[in-house]
Amino acid sequence: MRRADFSYDLPEDLIAQAPLPERSASRLLVLDGATGAIEDRRFADLIELLRPGDLLVVNDTRVIPARLYGRKESGGRVEILLERPLDERRVLVQLRASKPPAAGQRLHLDGGTGALVVERHADFYELEFDAPALVVFEAHGHTPLPPYIRRPDAPEDRERYQTIYARRRGAVAAPTAGLHFDETLLERLAARGVERVGVTLHVGAGTFQPLRVDDIGEHRLHAEWARADATTCAAIEHTHARGGRVVAVGTTVVRTLETAASGGALRPFDGDTTLFIRPGFRFRVVDAIITNFHLPESTLLMLVCAFAGTDPVLAAYRHAVAERYRFYSYGDAMFVSAQPGVRERA
Repeated sequence: MRRADFSYDLPEDLIAQAPLPERSASRLLVLDGATGAIEDRRFADLIELLRPGDLLVVNDTRVIPARLYGRKESGGRVEILLERPLDERRVLVQLRASKPPAAGQRLHLDGGTGALVVERHADFYELEFDAPALVVFEAHGHTPLPPYIRRPDAPEDRERYQTIYARRRGAVAAPTAGLHFDETLLERLAARGVERVGVTLHVGAGTFQPLRVDDIGEHRLHAEWARADATTCAAIEHTHARGGRVVAVGTTVVRTLETAASGGALRPFDGDTTLFIRPGFRFRVVDAIITNFHLPESTLLMLVCAFAGTDPVLAAYRHAVAERYRFYSYGDAMFVSAQPGVRERA
């Protein structure tokens, strides 16, 4: 399979630059993976699409204000985007500057603290802060809006680029499928008999890095920390035993659950995952996915194609463009069920 097999044309004016005033007011494109049928709905229609006994699995990661600005000792500006903490003071970051700093150089950061450039690791830099790093980011960092949102972050993004159930600090990008849920919708789903559990995957800045190889089999994902505990695993097993569906809210949940089942049976998992799901993958846990629209030729689009079929998914994307859906992080969503033959129970 080639990277170009997952391309589509998207007018730039369909890339959402800001969220809607109400979270659950987004549109929802429903794709039946078994038939390829497409239906235009509203996100609030999940109350009709989900059934009593279904289980929603959400990613409870919380986004850090992970973009930080500063200067080199020479005076040149630097922009730092956190990838992940390594310990209290050491972090892995993406770093932008007119001339990349060398190991041993110091950076003067907004807020008055400093950091030492320890070394470079491929696309990332290891920095050692003079103070606890996450404290500095929380106090002086900016909301790390994706590069396709072409505006500076605003104060309201600190709350809006965050799910309402976010609680475990560690992500530098939001699990955007969850941005559509508000308290009212979650309460209505619970009253209908739809249960909810959580996993954690701390989304890293590498999620926005493009594929640099044509043969997607040669691509390697960056590592992200994920956790699925025994309570979540038990809830999933109970759901399948009673005939309910496991509905993953976002591709991060899919990767976490399928990593936890990669040994053949679903087991609690706590560690790094580099699982790259692409067509040909056999899903052991997930029965349906709620997801936003993804960039052309991205690993996230490939995951959805693996689940519902490349041709049906790309046809759904062309439909979404024609119907002027809003795309990407602050855009609209899809509800996707599996194509035949892609699932085998853990």
